[in-house]
Amino acid sequence: MPMPRIAIVGRPNAGKSSLLNMMAGAKVSIVDPTPGVTRDRVATIIELDHPDGKEKGPRKPVELIDTGGFGVYTAEGARYDEVGEDLATLTADIETQIADAIESADIVLFAVDTQAGITPYDREIATLLREGRLGPAARKSQGKKGAGQGTSQKGKGRPKGLASRVRIVATKVDGPKWESHAQELAGLGFGQPLMCSAKNNYMRRELQDSLYEMLPKPGEPEKIHADLMVAIIGKRNAGKSTLVNALAGAPRMIVSEIAGTTRDAVDVRFEQDGRSVVVIDTAGLRRKKSFQSMVEVYALERAKRAIDRADVVMLMIDATVKLSQVDEQLAMMCQKEFKPVIIVVNKWDSDEGGARGKKNKKGEKVSPADYENYLRDELGGLTYAPIAFMSAKTGLNVKETLDLAFDMQEQARTRVTTGVLNRTVRKLFEERPPSDKQGVRVKVYYVAQVGTNPPEIALVVNRPAAVGQAYQRYLINRFREELPFSEVPIKLNVRARRDDADPNEAPIAKSGVVNKKLAAKRGAKNVGSATRTGEKPEGFEPEMDESMLDEASEYFDDE
Repeated sequence: MPMPRIAIVGRPNAGKSSLLNMMAGAKVSIVDPTPGVTRDRVATIIELDHPDGKEKGPRKPVELIDTGGFGVYTAEGARYDEVGEDLATLTADIETQIADAIESADIVLFAVDTQAGITPYDREIATLLREGRLGPAARKSQGKKGAGQGTSQKGKGRPKGLASRVRIVATKVDGPKWESHAQELAGLGFGQPLMCSAKNNYMRRELQDSLYEMLPKPGEPEKIHADLMVAIIGKRNAGKSTLVNALAGAPRMIVSEIAGTTRDAVDVRFEQDGRSVVVIDTAGLRRKKSFQSMVEVYALERAKRAIDRADVVMLMIDATVKLSQVDEQLAMMCQKEFKPVIIVVNKWDSDEGGARGKKNKKGEKVSPADYENYLRDELGGLTYAPIAFMSAKTGLNVKETLDLAFDMQEQARTRVTTGVLNRTVRKLFEERPPSDKQGVRVKVYYVAQVGTNPPEIALVVNRPAAVGQAYQRYLINRFREELPFSEVPIKLNVRARRDDADPNEAPIAKSGVVNKKLAAKRGAKNVGSATRTGEKPEGFEPEMDESMLDEASEYFDDE
């Protein structure tokens, strides 16, 4: 049985995004007074408790979908974006997304602003919902099945009658005095209105209890957590939304030549080869000094959160233009978070200014190898990251890129034994021992993998300060050659054993991930990794020290 879906629709600024955030208990959708902030469908999964408590019945998982405001760019005549692009086609695209969300939903929540009262746009939307049509695209495609979200779910238990699935939600009911105003919304049809206030959570419990009763009984549980979560980041018009649609096999995201079409970070769920995937499409970014409104500030924060949530990040590079400061900054964000990254070179097959059609220094056409060298030079901190040449528009290498993401997730989750690590480190120390200005030999007590996602390796030695940053970079590079972590970031912590720690020495050194070359271009200070001073020496718990030291004794001499 597919997971039930609830779609939230309504005019601009009716409180749709606030309603979704209230029910999710998190800031999933951007909320701003500016009309038209939400454009694509923003979806999240929540679980509704039984009205009488968990012991009285099972929790019901449901996918909650926020949609763009209906008619946002035609409500007051022609509208244009900040560079003068006509937004008429974007309005139609938003309405197509609304129609698709409605078609795939078990329940449609029609959000109406109680404090503003019924507006002409509310009446128009109510009429369209009663007649089973919403927006120009929906009128032209009556009887046509929508795209849904990812894998098609039409015909799998979804109710058919649209009017019977619609309930009005009176938003902004901030207290009892507004309840009588909310009752007036029953004049739009669709029965007695549900009520709530996202501002102070007034009647939130009653709303959720009503929705619980309206949802079908849970059948075979559907997997809530995806096998893979991928964040797609990049500057404006790099092709992120086109890639999402290509991966999901459906027009899930609005694709437009208008820069900045996507505003939210949007989760898109689908399945491929029996594996569940969530792809997070983020808003295209540009330099902060070019931001036009707070919406872009919110979008930047959503992109940062998407990177944090993701198992793997796809950094989209537009092959038709040169790398920019934004590309470099996004690369540094991924490094800082130790996220596996695929550098996705999109539009590689483009005949209009594509890198493939340009000439290198020898006068020859630029090859993938030439472009890879260019990327490695400009994005020096991601030398380990694989590069995928693809075309989201034609589907070239799209599936292969997703398969690569699964492989990288597996690398990041891999755990190697202490024995393998100790043998590897002993070999590397014998090949190239770390140098010490005082001529003191660096003695390795043991090494162990203490974490995954990313792989984190702790190296316990007698003199951590002698294992400098250059030597740590050498170890990390050699770890990628010797261990199954060839394409993912690695954390390396060099520590002193508790009973050997000298409080007067800087004992803790951690490997850095920030590319010094890129940071130098921006005038950053104190970048890269550095020995932390003035802190209490760290180490493992005594029990862990002893057990790991016993295991390592056969690999390192205790001289």
